[in-house]
Amino acid sequence: MKRVLTNATLIDCVNPRPIPGASVTIVDGRIAEVLDASRAPDTGGAEVTDLGGAYLLPGLWDVHIHPDYLAATGASVVEQTVAFGHRLMEALTEGGVVGVRCAGAAHFMDVAWKRAFESGQYVGPRVFAAGYFLTTTGGHFLTSGHARECDGPYGFVRAIREQIKNGVDHIKLNLTGGIMGPAWDRHWQSFLLDDELEAAFSICAKRGYRVMAHAASAEAVQAAVRLGAHSIEHGYLMNRECIDAMRAQGTWYVPTLAITHLTPDQAGDRWEKRWVEQRSLAPDLCHRADAAAAEHRQWFQQALSAGVKMALGSDIRPLKEAALLELGLWVKDGATPWQALLAATRHAAELCGVGDELGTIEPGKLADLIVVGANPLDEITNLRQLLLVLKEGRIVSDKRRAA
Repeated sequence: MKRVLTNATLIDCVNPRPIPGASVTIVDGRIAEVLDASRAPDTGGAEVTDLGGAYLLPGLWDVHIHPDYLAATGASVVEQTVAFGHRLMEALTEGGVVGVRCAGAAHFMDVAWKRAFESGQYVGPRVFAAGYFLTTTGGHFLTSGHARECDGPYGFVRAIREQIKNGVDHIKLNLTGGIMGPAWDRHWQSFLLDDELEAAFSICAKRGYRVMAHAASAEAVQAAVRLGAHSIEHGYLMNRECIDAMRAQGTWYVPTLAITHLTPDQAGDRWEKRWVEQRSLAPDLCHRADAAAAEHRQWFQQALSAGVKMALGSDIRPLKEAALLELGLWVKDGATPWQALLAATRHAAELCGVGDELGTIEPGKLADLIVVGANPLDEITNLRQLLLVLKEGRIVSDKRRAA
C-alpha cells in the first residue's frame, strides 16, 4: 500500500522549525520519502491525503502508565483487562498516543494487550509491558492492585524470574514510597535493603532486562543509578549528585509532574481544572502533592538545564488525556514546547529502545503519525486539535469532519 500525505506543515522532531508545503510518502507502513515544497512527490498508484496545511508530526508517547485501579471496586480480572484495552485504544484514537510503557499492571494484562495489538486483532498503541510492579511487604501503593510484594534477595530474584517467564519487556521496582498512599507509604522513605537492591538489579542485568526504578528520594535515586537503572521515575526529592550521576551514566529521567501538580490549588487551565474536578482526590493526598510540588519542580528544572536524558510519562488516567496534561505541565514548569514535544516523541521512543524505528519523521521509519490543526510549537495545547492518527501509514482515527 502506498499513501502520500501532501500539503503538510511538517514537524519531524529532528528540525525544530516547521517545514511548510511538505509531503510524506508511505509505502507498506514505512516512510519512504520526505520532501519540502520545492519538490513534488510521485503520487502514481497512491492514496493521496491533502492535509491542507495542517501540522504533521510523530505520534505521542506516554512512558509511565498503569491500568485504572479497579481491584478495590470488586471488578473481576476479565473486567479490569477489558477496561484497560478500551483505555489503550482510546489513547490512540482520541489522544494520538502511539506508544506506551507500562509501570505496573496486575495479571500481566499489559502483556496480553501488547500481544493483541501486535497480532492485529485490535488497533491500539505499541505497548511495552512490565507486568506487576515489585515492592516490599508494606511497600508502595499496594491498594492499586498492581503490586507484588517481595522480601529478601531471593524473593526479588524469584519474582523477577516469574515476570520474565510471563513475557514482560522490563522490570519495574518501587524502591521508595510515593505521594499517593497511606500514612506509612511516604515518598522520602526507602523500602529495599541493600542486599535486596543488589540482588534485584543483578538478576535483571544477567537476564538483560532494563530496570524502571520508582525512586522518589535522593538516596534511592543515587542507588538506582549506581546499580544500573535504565530510568528513574518521579525523582520528587533529589540533590545535585543525583543530577550529575544521571547525566554521567546516561540514565533516563521520567518526572511525572502530574502526580504533584494536579491539585485544586495548582490547576491552571480549563483542562487541568476539569481533570481535578473529575478526579476528586482525597484532601490528604492533595496536601501531600502540594507539599512536594515545589521541590519536584526544582529538580525537574535542574535536570532539564543539565541535559539529563528525559522522556514524558504521566502516571495518571484516563490515558487519552494523560500525556496531553503532562505536556502542559512540562511547559508550565519551564520547558519549551519543543523540549516537551521531543520528550513525548523522539526521546520516548529512544527510552523504549525503538528510536531507530519510531519517534521522528524520517525515511525508513514506521509511519506512526498524527495531524493537528495548529502549531504545537506556538502553544503545546494545540496538540488537542487532533485531526488524524495513522499507525504504520493506515488512518485509524479521522476527526477532520468534526473539526
